[in-house]
Amino acid sequence: MITSIQGLLASATPLHVIIELNGFGYEVNIPVTTAEKLPAPGVIVKLHTQVIYREDAQTLYGFATTTDRDFFRLMIEHVTGIGPKSALVIMSRLSVDLLESAIRSGDVGMLAKCPGIGKKTAERLVVELKSKVSAGPATTGNSPSDIKTGSPAPSSGVSAHRDAIAALVALGYKAPDADTAIRQAALALGSSASTEVLIKKALN
Repeated sequence: MITSIQGLLASATPLHVIIELNGFGYEVNIPVTTAEKLPAPGVIVKLHTQVIYREDAQTLYGFATTTDRDFFRLMIEHVTGIGPKSALVIMSRLSVDLLESAIRSGDVGMLAKCPGIGKKTAERLVVELKSKVSAGPATTGNSPSDIKTGSPAPSSGVSAHRDAIAALVALGYKAPDADTAIRQAALALGSSASTEVLIKKALN
C-alpha cells in the first residue's frame, strides 16, 4: 500500500495536486484543509496517502497529516453511505478537530451542513463513529505535517483553537465558518498563538 508520496509540487488546486516523482506526475485528490497548507508550486512536498482501488480506477488521496488520513480512512471504512468523495467534502468543510468534537457531542446539525451530507448521513456519522472517536486519543491540528519538507504545520494548541472557535460562534459566526477562520489564523501565526491573538487575526 502507498502510505505517502514525496516529490515536486507541480501544480495545485483546492481539491487536486500534481506531484512529480521519478519522471512521473501523480494526481492526488486532497481536501481544502490540506490545500490551505500547500506551499507554492516548485517546492518538494510530502503527503500522507490512501489509495482507493476500483475495478476501473486507482485513485490517490493525500493529506497534510497522518491524523487527517486516518480519519478519512475511518469514515470510508465504517460509515454506511460515505465514500471517498463524500469524505473529502466533509474534510474540506470542517477540520478533523471540529469533526471529532461534533461527533462526540452528537452535533448532527453541524455535520449536516457539509455540502451533500443530509441529516441521515450526519446521524450515521455520529452513531457509527462516536465510540471509535471517543475510544481513541483526541486528534488535533498539532499532528506533524510534511506538506513542506522539514516544516511542521502551523497550528495553535488544541484548547486555544477550540476556545477561539467558540468565541467566534458566540459573536455570531457559524461553526464551520469560525473553524475556517481560526485555521487560517493559526496557519499565519504559528503554534504558539494564544486564543486572543487567534481571534484578533480571524476578525481582521
